[in-house]
Amino acid sequence: MSICEISPEQARTRQTAGALLIDLRQAHERAGGMAEGALGIAKDELLAAPSLHLPSRDREILLICQSGRRSADAAAALQAAGYTRLASVAGGTVAWREAGLPLVQPLLDAGERDFYDRYSRHLLLPQVGEAGQRRLRDARVLVVGAGGLGAPAAFYLAAAGVGHLRIADHDVVERSNLHRQIIHTDAGVGQPKVVSARERLLALNPHIEVEAIPQRVTSRNIDTLMREVDVVLDGSDNFPLRYLLNDACIKHATPLVYAAIERFDGQVSVFDAGRQRGRAPCYRCLFPAPPPAEFAPNCAEAGVLGVLPGLAGVMQAAEVLKLLLGIGEPLTGRLLRFDALQMRFRETRVHADPACPVCAPGMEFPGYIDYAAFCSRRG
Repeated sequence: MSICEISPEQARTRQTAGALLIDLRQAHERAGGMAEGALGIAKDELLAAPSLHLPSRDREILLICQSGRRSADAAAALQAAGYTRLASVAGGTVAWREAGLPLVQPLLDAGERDFYDRYSRHLLLPQVGEAGQRRLRDARVLVVGAGGLGAPAAFYLAAAGVGHLRIADHDVVERSNLHRQIIHTDAGVGQPKVVSARERLLALNPHIEVEAIPQRVTSRNIDTLMREVDVVLDGSDNFPLRYLLNDACIKHATPLVYAAIERFDGQVSVFDAGRQRGRAPCYRCLFPAPPPAEFAPNCAEAGVLGVLPGLAGVMQAAEVLKLLLGIGEPLTGRLLRFDALQMRFRETRVHADPACPVCAPGMEFPGYIDYAAFCSRRG
């Protein structure tokens, strides 16, 4: 037997006469407005135990969703379960709204209302959904550096709803930073970068926590900084700090999202050797020793196109979100290089070094070293 489809106007008339109207959408979808008088029960919840919600098989039941597809599918399933008086609202809530029929907002406290409104586009993604968004809310990320890479990355992590950002940087805002470090403003020149960053991030999303650490990251404080952190984002600009972060992430079994930039070129990767010994490489597997200084000048020496760190930082943020949500394929074991001048991308496989002095299987953590001295011997 085919499923009866009715218009929103017909549904409203039948509802007024006593039919039960059920909105099958998820809670975050209903938060935007639902048909007046409808009972909100998500489709999966209803079909998992229909008798719990619909004890009478003879009552007239009208089903509505967003566009009409889910309600038609649910009506067919209920019909097979023995319910006899069913109809699906053609066009769903979209058509109901267009017909000018009354809508109501579900009763939500201010925090939940903000959650559903702010992250509505995330909540529509099956790979994220409400459970994933709440997972982001509970996550903690250490962002090392509030400069060219950390600025765009932190912006997008805050916008995405990562609940706790710990940002460490000892530097202050300079006017020469502003063409690429978009988290800072001209009014913030001379202010500690982490303070400037915290102000902008909380202005964007006041429902997250931003912990500003105005300190140089060293082997003396790195263990404290990594306490209870889920992912580390490397926004540093020097080799000693990159090696330190790598070693600390192996020690704490925490994934490290890496990027580096120079002039028009950038590279991004994920190092997760601490959790995947022998299978995933670490930064030392890629660079056992730092390159000679003349082959790796910093931005102050070589210059950088202002948008370049934005490209790399946004890619870092995407990798952090994937790791926190457990979705997609992170850049683990892959080095993504890009040339912004030609807009070309190239990927290189990076393999775990079985003789790596830090991440090799069975290797005890050797302890932190004098990274400045180690890097001064390069070349």
